[in-house]
Amino acid sequence: MEGFRFPVWKFVTYQYLQLIVLVVVAVLAGPVSSQLLAAPQSIGEQPQEQSAQVQPQMEHEGGILTPLTTLIEEAKRNDPVIHGAEQAARAAMFVAPQMSSLPDPQFTVQQFSVGSPRPFAGYTNSDFAYIGVGVSQQLPYPGKLKLRGAVADRDADTAKAHVEVVLQDEIENLKTSYFHLAYLQQTLGTLQRNAALLEQMEQQAEAHYSTGMGNQQDVLKAQLERTKILREIAMHHQLVGEDEAELKRVLRRPQDSPDILAEPVAATFLSYTASELLDKVREQNPNIHENSAMVQRNQTAVELAQKEFRPDFGLSYMYENTDRKFRDYYELSLSVNFPRRKPRQAALAQAQVNIERARTDLDTQLQAALAQVQKQYVMVKTSEEQLLIYRDGLIPQAQATIQAGLAAYQSNREDFETLFSSFMDVLSLNLEYQQTILDHETALAHIERLTGVTLP
Repeated sequence: MEGFRFPVWKFVTYQYLQLIVLVVVAVLAGPVSSQLLAAPQSIGEQPQEQSAQVQPQMEHEGGILTPLTTLIEEAKRNDPVIHGAEQAARAAMFVAPQMSSLPDPQFTVQQFSVGSPRPFAGYTNSDFAYIGVGVSQQLPYPGKLKLRGAVADRDADTAKAHVEVVLQDEIENLKTSYFHLAYLQQTLGTLQRNAALLEQMEQQAEAHYSTGMGNQQDVLKAQLERTKILREIAMHHQLVGEDEAELKRVLRRPQDSPDILAEPVAATFLSYTASELLDKVREQNPNIHENSAMVQRNQTAVELAQKEFRPDFGLSYMYENTDRKFRDYYELSLSVNFPRRKPRQAALAQAQVNIERARTDLDTQLQAALAQVQKQYVMVKTSEEQLLIYRDGLIPQAQATIQAGLAAYQSNREDFETLFSSFMDVLSLNLEYQQTILDHETALAHIERLTGVTLP
């Protein structure tokens, strides 16, 4: 600038200072940037050097990594929600023997007096006085007890099918929380490494500013972005705590027990076609099985309602003992009840409506499951294409750009704004890559829940 005077000795000092700062920054930033920018070797896999640095940190912070399969087996043993459904199913199995058994028999002791209200008065001087002992039994119309037991059996089948529904729901919740926890743990390492790299860039910008080759805005911009990353790290800790709480609930672990460390998530490519998955929904979806069991139950209930129009019977027998000088009495009785048609017709109509409602629910559940599988299938296939683009195109290109930008900025051949833009591209692409893996695995977990298949 015109009129600007800068002492020669200060210029030499600043030149030496700049050279020292550049050398230190290059030495410190080199390993960090190379680890940050290393291209993924495969979908969802971290580079070997990166994994070597993340693994000791995980073990140091909380312990060893826990595979998802181990947690699933633990949840099957300990989840109170699953246990509650299993106990309800076991209780339902004891209803059928109650409903298919005859009513309790009734035993009777009877005393008949003549000439006096006092018990046994005139027992020895009257042909009519006696002491009687009898038994009676209610006999439902043939087929009613069997149908009542069949309805109870269908209820038990429905409760048993509901156990599988609850089991698959809890396993899906477990997988979703586990994948999200793994995502948070992986992205936390990414944020921490990027924060360290950004700190080096900030120091380099300060060095440029102190030598008059940069401006204060560059330093402030780097500081602002590093503060944002620190905020994201704090939010990660909160979200990790929420996932840990949900996992411990499903596993029935104490909430103050050691935290769970998830294995790094690697994307699993789907080998089933859409048609195969849709067929699996019809065959193995637990909700479809539960609704089918309810349809069968209501069909049996209709048969029972039709049978309730038939009369029931009562059979009783009594022995009546008089005084020994008189002959004994023997009494056999048969009774028949005549069901009123109005309440039976209402019960039959209700049963018929229930079966139509159950069929409607079954069809609704089936169509919803088919639509969900189709949506998740499209999401999985789209995310697989995106993962390949990230792995083979976007991330390597962004890495090459920032590596070139770092060298150019150190030699004053590129401004800080361009370098910062390249840094933000690498950061966002790496986070988007991990988010895509999370979405992919979450969609696969939902497909497993809907189809009943176990994906590799």
